[in-house]
Amino acid sequence: MAKHKILLVEDDEALAQMYTMRLTAEGFDVNHAANGEDALSVAVKYRPDLILLDAMMPKISGFDVLDILRNTPETANMRIIMLTALSQEKDKERAENLGVDDYLVKSQVVIADVIDRIRHHLGVEK
Repeated sequence: MAKHKILLVEDDEALAQMYTMRLTAEGFDVNHAANGEDALSVAVKYRPDLILLDAMMPKISGFDVLDILRNTPETANMRIIMLTALSQEKDKERAENLGVDDYLVKSQVVIADVIDRIRHHLGVEK
């Protein structure tokens, strides 16, 4: 069976490496983009099943990336989970209005929670 493809969009290199190692260990095929601009080009080329998207990034913010992905036919239906440090309700509402599938606050989740949410959205059992 083909591995589910995940695009990890995270500008914190240490965090990105940790997530990449863990997701790979969990059986996912992981690609990483360090900023919003790269995320958009990688999403179209790589065609991930799910995008794990940081909000605060250089060049293009995660909110703008989300907006562009949702308004681009090739990427409109990709599952997108925002994983961000922004814990305010207004940020969550903004993401939901832009069509995010899930919104996780980094300080409120551990990596196992994130993997559970990814599995949930992909319909994958452990």
